Amino acid sequence: MTEFTNVSIVKKANVYFDGNVISRTVKFADGSTKTLGFMQVGEYVFNVGVPEIMEIQSGELDVLLPNEDWKPIKGGESFSVPENAQFKMRVHELTDYICSFV
Repeated sequence: MTEFTNVSIVKKANVYFDGNVISRTVKFADGSTKTLGFMQVGEYVFNVGVPEIMEIQSGELDVLLPNEDWKPIKGGESFSVPENAQFKMRVHELTDYICSFV
């Protein structure tokens, strides 16, 4: 799928880490939510409440999920984050992503 249809976009951007990670919230008719974002090169720590699926559209990073080792991820790949978790990312090049809240 190259585009989403019949959605609402929240105007206010989600800005993290001094603007190095920015996303927009997309709301779907079925009540689901995704964020579409972009990450600059750097290291980031995120805390999540609900499970997430991170789909990397382009770019390259390493992710450290709870109870796992660092794992390389590149454009076209995805990873899942469990609920109530902290995870780390080392972003090696500009990275475009979609985050789905499940």
